[in-house]
Amino acid sequence: MAHDASNELSQMAHALEKSGDYRVLRRLVPRDVITPVPADQPIKVGVLLDVETTGLDARTDEVIELGMVKFAYFPDGRVAHVIDNFGSLNEPANSIPGEIITLTGITNEMVAGKRIDAAAVSTFVSDANIVIAHNANFDRKFAERYWPEFEHKPWGCSATEIDWRARGFEGSRLGYLLMGAGLFHTAHRAVDDCRALLEILAMTLAKTEQPALGSLLDRARRNTVRIWAEGAPYDLKDELKKRKYRWNDGSDGRPRSWHIQIDEDSLDAEMKFLRQEIYRRDVELIVQSVTALTRFSDRS
Repeated sequence: MAHDASNELSQMAHALEKSGDYRVLRRLVPRDVITPVPADQPIKVGVLLDVETTGLDARTDEVIELGMVKFAYFPDGRVAHVIDNFGSLNEPANSIPGEIITLTGITNEMVAGKRIDAAAVSTFVSDANIVIAHNANFDRKFAERYWPEFEHKPWGCSATEIDWRARGFEGSRLGYLLMGAGLFHTAHRAVDDCRALLEILAMTLAKTEQPALGSLLDRARRNTVRIWAEGAPYDLKDELKKRKYRWNDGSDGRPRSWHIQIDEDSLDAEMKFLRQEIYRRDVELIVQSVTALTRFSDRS
């Protein structure tokens, strides 16, 4: 009977979609095996990571949940299978703010007496070739503060290192990506979100005929540079903003300055822009090489 009901629902969904007047979202059912691995095929190991925290400041706020999914993938970016899951709660020194409880569903009662086992985290990620987060600029800073082994891993960002809009998606938030793929999921704990993200990374992207993970890996492997536009004239700040420069207030020990991160081969053109349009003179600026080993980290 259950099988008949499932077939009937599938037929109804197909009829709705075929009409052109409806779009149907299907519940995400995470898979343990996505692409079988031939016996002689080399594979690599990735870790998807998500942290829930008491706030946005990685220097003072605290991790209340760590979720990770370890998976195998082929060198070309095809996802093979899930290897293991890791999920753990952590009791912070202070009560979880109400807005964080509303956002995450994690209460003070849930984390009472809980601690994330640092040794278990180290073992879990020890063989990872890359760590991926859906907001690596946020997650990496917290991960490195709590577990130093993350400093020695290459990182990738599934939100920013894939041009999702160019691939037909409304945005890069996980919910948008799922809807764009015709899916939804109702569980929003850290491990659940990692499992959902793995399904998205396993998709073949429009226009590239490449798995999303492959596109991310290609981008993560590129060397980039960070330019610090120290002393840039204040009245030209809007020009820098338009060019996607970001402001750093200096509180993290890095320059109090506008900065941008670009591909290495764009360095000469960007320096020309700064000299001609911003400083209007020859100028020497701090330029740092950035790779996946340091990208998204506060470490200079």
